[in-house]
Amino acid sequence: MIFVDTGAWFARFVPDDPQHKNMVQWFTNNDQPLVTSDYCVDETLTLLSIRKRTQLAIEAGSQFFDETMAAICFLEKSQIERAWILFQQRANAGWSFTDCTSKIVITDLKIQKAVAFDQHFQQFGIEILP
Repeated sequence: MIFVDTGAWFARFVPDDPQHKNMVQWFTNNDQPLVTSDYCVDETLTLLSIRKRTQLAIEAGSQFFDETMAAICFLEKSQIERAWILFQQRANAGWSFTDCTSKIVITDLKIQKAVAFDQHFQQFGIEILP
């Protein structure tokens, strides 16, 4: 199972993103199950929307919520509480709250790989793809 972060989703959906071709190729060639979090979905759709790509956000949302691209892990209250504790410890290192929720999901699901451009994922102790 591979975790997919917001930056990878954004690059996959946005044709003029510098990483778009690489991400489309990677997603096309990948044969392992993918998972993302509801926080990454929220962050991706919000980013698309604020960058004036509303129609693309709607299309991406449709693909997310029919879960054809990846399973969505919806965080539970206890996971959010643990992410809050982690955020208080790592915020000065630049981790966003979404980074902290991703770390909790990755730990809980024992995920060893992630598709991410965020430098904080390297600090999670997992393999970063591609």
